[in-house]
Amino acid sequence: MSDPELTFAHPEGNIVVRGDYFQALYEACDFIEDHDIDHVVVGYPLLLDGTEGKSARKARRWAKALEKHIDSRGLATTVELLDERMTTVSAHRQLSEAGLSMRSHRPNVDQQSAVVLLQAALDAASRTKTASVGLED
Repeated sequence: MSDPELTFAHPEGNIVVRGDYFQALYEACDFIEDHDIDHVVVGYPLLLDGTEGKSARKARRWAKALEKHIDSRGLATTVELLDERMTTVSAHRQLSEAGLSMRSHRPNVDQQSAVVLLQAALDAASRTKTASVGLED
């Protein structure tokens, strides 16, 4: 989640997936609807060379399915895939800097990785907005 000004990303819980990850679509759509979310960022786990591997294809299929579920509910929410390479490394670094022991990283790293990913999207959107405002002046 982000603050209303779209400046800071913060954790807002986890959707637990066991078995079929497409089951998470229903929970994700409920969350989107309940929180009136207008844009969703989905991690896109590209390989280190930037190509799409098995996990990235799975993420792309899931994002497309999420878009279809969102559309079927009549929600005006967009879905974006964003390269998530190195987010886990950044998340571990941030957790260490926050004073958490390596042992306590495991339950928090996925959530912190999501925060890192969303913050990257917010920062990119802010830079784009600032650049377009500068062009108008």
